[in-house]
Amino acid sequence: MIPFENTWPYERIGTDLYVQSCPFCQREHVILPLKPRDMEDLRDGVKKLLVFPCCHSRLTLVGADQDYLLAGRSMRQYR
Repeated sequence: MIPFENTWPYERIGTDLYVQSCPFCQREHVILPLKPRDMEDLRDGVKKLLVFPCCHSRLTLVGADQDYLLAGRSMRQYR
């Protein structure tokens, strides 16, 4: 079972991936430095380091589905 605290919703517009708000600094509409190939790798179980461009916070992504990013630690504690 995936802990809900370790997930964060994302959206896709064209080839851009973004989050409505950064889980660390709460900046809105942050475009993520991830490519469609990175998302395929995440779905296949390959880990990926994500550095948010707004506040440079680091997060290790361990998976993804069509709606949520899955991290190795909680992202909801910063809210």
